[in-house]
Amino acid sequence: MAGRRDGLGFAGSLWRDEEAAKLSALDRLVYRSNALGADLTLTNTGGGNTSSKLVEKDPLTAQDVEVLWIKGSGGDLRTARRDGFASLYLDKVRAMKALYLGRSGHGPKTPVEDAMYPLYAHCVFGLNPRACSIDTPLHTFVPRRHVDHLHPNAVIAVAACVNQERLCREIYGDEVLYLPWQRPGFDIGLLIEKRIRESPGARGALLGHHGMSSWDDDDKACYETALGIVDRAARYIEARDRGEKTFGGRKHPRLPEAQRRRLQAHVLPWLRGRLSSPRRVVGTVQDDEKMLRFVDSHDGPRLAALGTSCPDHFLRTKIRPLYAEWDPARGDVDALKAALDTGLERYRGDYQAYYERCRRADSPPMRDPSPTVVLVPGLGMFAWGRTKSESRVTAEFYNCAIEVMRGAEAIDRYEAMEEREAFDIEYWPLEEAKLRRMPPEKELDRQVVAVVGAGAGIGKATVHRLAAEGAHVACVDRDEAAARATAEEVIAVQGPGIGVGGTGLSGCGPAIALGCDITSREAVARMLEEVLLAYGGLDAVVVTAGVFAAPDASGRADDGEWALSFGVNVTGAYIVADEAHAVFRRQGLASSIVLTTSANAVVAKKGSLAYDTSKAAANHLVRELAVEMAPLVRVNAVAPATVIKGSTMFPRDRVIASLKKYEIAFDAAASDEDLRSVLAEFYARRTLTHQPIDPQDCAAAILFLAGPQSRCTTGHLIPVDGGLTEAFLR
Repeated sequence: MAGRRDGLGFAGSLWRDEEAAKLSALDRLVYRSNALGADLTLTNTGGGNTSSKLVEKDPLTAQDVEVLWIKGSGGDLRTARRDGFASLYLDKVRAMKALYLGRSGHGPKTPVEDAMYPLYAHCVFGLNPRACSIDTPLHTFVPRRHVDHLHPNAVIAVAACVNQERLCREIYGDEVLYLPWQRPGFDIGLLIEKRIRESPGARGALLGHHGMSSWDDDDKACYETALGIVDRAARYIEARDRGEKTFGGRKHPRLPEAQRRRLQAHVLPWLRGRLSSPRRVVGTVQDDEKMLRFVDSHDGPRLAALGTSCPDHFLRTKIRPLYAEWDPARGDVDALKAALDTGLERYRGDYQAYYERCRRADSPPMRDPSPTVVLVPGLGMFAWGRTKSESRVTAEFYNCAIEVMRGAEAIDRYEAMEEREAFDIEYWPLEEAKLRRMPPEKELDRQVVAVVGAGAGIGKATVHRLAAEGAHVACVDRDEAAARATAEEVIAVQGPGIGVGGTGLSGCGPAIALGCDITSREAVARMLEEVLLAYGGLDAVVVTAGVFAAPDASGRADDGEWALSFGVNVTGAYIVADEAHAVFRRQGLASSIVLTTSANAVVAKKGSLAYDTSKAAANHLVRELAVEMAPLVRVNAVAPATVIKGSTMFPRDRVIASLKKYEIAFDAAASDEDLRSVLAEFYARRTLTHQPIDPQDCAAAILFLAGPQSRCTTGHLIPVDGGLTEAFLR
């Protein structure tokens, strides 16, 4: 079964002898794991685990001991590093066998079995803090040095068939053992050990409704055995693929992409509003060819109702998705909303009934009964989660579920996992404990914020501050390249996220970059549509974009400069707020708008007539919008004094002009930044605090106004001016 796979569309071996030969034994485990995780046909994000039994020096005795290195709980094969692996004294873990068998009432899904997991903490080698996988017994009791446990779509398709045992024998003969579904734990590890003693020539196992394992005493051979097991299943399925008759063939005609995008952007915030109780969710859209083939098919509703098979899938996707009964050919959005409303009510009732049927005396409380996957004919899949990463993983897993259904229906008949077994995985105390170990949510977790003017200055600082508090941020600027640079800075700090779900822009991470001229209503509407397609909704808009049209030498602004000042500083801010308000109304969730005005709005002075007057108008715009949009939307503003650091409104010539205007001595050969510092220090000395105003000062005020801490504040302007006495009594 070893060797490269051929031209069936499956990846070949990623193993390179010249690379592996340079690595230590532990690093070879990392290398093998990354190679397996990099191939999306082999496993999914966070799924599967790998292990190696290696000889190490005991730190206490300096004696050689065998150590089981195994991918840690919650880790991801594709991105795993050394610190992603747990390490256990192998003899201690194996000694737990006698303890387990010696306890009365042991067996699968028993309190005795669950009580074994905490005992792994007594087996830790090298004070390693990484928690081990619940599949640790599977790796421990396989009598080979290396084990790979994976969740490939092709193999799970076989394992999710009605006749899975017969198909396993037909595809693999005696080389792969068949084990019917059993929840991961100590008992299945001992069962696999027994089956290998009975069939010592077996090189792997197919686990019903779960996945597969491979093993060998050579790590490369173990890796290639895994490839071979997957390849055999994939070949078997592809030879029987139903082509145009997949999922019973097409039922609904394909919508043009522009119409599909328009409908998605309209319904997404509306749907998010109905799913965000008690806590908000972030969305991912999947509408590629494979997804549309499923949701537009005759059999899609039937298969979706059966539910998913692999436990790794429905921990994210729940036992089944919501499938909307809607005819996309009519394109009636009101009919779609009615279908979703009816579907949501039925789904929640069904989920509660499922919980009541299956709950045990010690079951955790019922979780949110809303779906995490919504399927809409013509539009695709909307997946939801606490974060963008979580919703991308949810989308990825349901993509996998669809491929499992396709393969199973091609070779036999698909069957979902039995309801009771599904519940016992979903509400397993060990899984509940994993959820409780998650770090507390940040102030802006679950929030989506668009920052207009994100390319520099206050906008850039605001993006970083909001992202640090958990927000998903759309970085918007007329200069799209500058917006992209800001978004890339956020991703460099936060990471790109996990999961490979999402089509096009919706496959994004914690930040996106969008170009937009806010004086154009069409451009603003298009920008907000892209935000909705990326994240499924919008919680706040921050406008820091502004323009200072420099007057001529006499201090006069011509008509063009006057129009530009009002066009950006007033009309542009109004257009953004007005278009965002339409989104907020569809969404129905409390939202926030924060504008940026200026201390100049209340301080009349010579030389900035157009700018100061436009900012005064923006001040009143805040009050008017607060009245118009209440109670759903809060509208506030920050009013900074002159912010020079990082601002694009202070090029060298304007700084020099200001220095001359105020008769401040300066070195004409000084750098731009040094000249800005001189001017900033001058402005600071005019304030009560003598503090120069930095973009981060404004970002802190914006965070307060945009976030939940100011939920009772609207129509308000916060001065960030260091204390300008002439700007008092605002």
